[in-house]
Amino acid sequence: MDNASCLALSHLRKRYEGFTLDDVSLEVRPGEIVGLVGRNGAGKTTLMNTALGLVHADGGSVELFGRRVFDLGERERTALRSRVAFVSDVLGYPSMMSASEVARMYELLYPRFDRAAFDDLCRVMGFDEQVKQVKDLSRGTGMKLQLACALASGAELLIMDEPTAGLDPIVRDEVLGVLREWMETDGRAILISSHITDDLERLADRVALIDEGKIVLECDTDEIAAMGVARLRTSDFERVLAEGAIARGSAHVVARDMSLDLLVPDRAAFIAAYPEFICDRAGIDDIMVLLLKGEVR
Repeated sequence: MDNASCLALSHLRKRYEGFTLDDVSLEVRPGEIVGLVGRNGAGKTTLMNTALGLVHADGGSVELFGRRVFDLGERERTALRSRVAFVSDVLGYPSMMSASEVARMYELLYPRFDRAAFDDLCRVMGFDEQVKQVKDLSRGTGMKLQLACALASGAELLIMDEPTAGLDPIVRDEVLGVLREWMETDGRAILISSHITDDLERLADRVALIDEGKIVLECDTDEIAAMGVARLRTSDFERVLAEGAIARGSAHVVARDMSLDLLVPDRAAFIAAYPEFICDRAGIDDIMVLLLKGEVR
């Protein structure tokens, strides 16, 4: 495989009444998992649908494997899309189909679909593809079916929209394990959105936060792991600013009843400088709250 990104969105714009995906640029490179987070209605699904070509952008470009999708003819776009598989939070297969028949449908859509790999995935994830119809599948089993089809499709890029929503912790752990194993083959990549940010902290290499149609933060999960949330009194906060530990005009805070929560870029350095203050590890949820609901001082 060449060195092109699996997916590259450049200055992407898509307008709906009351909402605009505004100048979004995002890259998913071979060998990495990118997590997409944000509030409901922030633009995650619109971004994914535009990347998949399900809706046409009003501006900017979408590249798959180095090819500008909107510049290609239908045959070339179809060939490119066969290298991309989508897993939705909704099981959209015809209700009377068996899992085996769903797999047959994928064989027709994906030239490199590996039926033996699909059968193996079914066994690993513990369901019989021959018996149940789609309408009889539980939420967890339906997600396993989607995942087995996508991973056996021969695709190199997996786009997943809330794949673990509504799953119990055991099934979620199984799904994450299967995804990690799939990523062991060179050249593969995943773009995954989820409200279950613990999953992304365990799985993703990089996280992008989208809000009101714009990317407001993009960083490696290692950078997130280094961040902290300091719990400060107002006087303590003013001291931190006065001493230059956080520059004025760049301090993200949320006011609590008797204190302030402050986003700290380097928790270890902050604790070393201020051992008397509480500074907890910051998770993705903390960062979202501080960036989206907090204020800058």
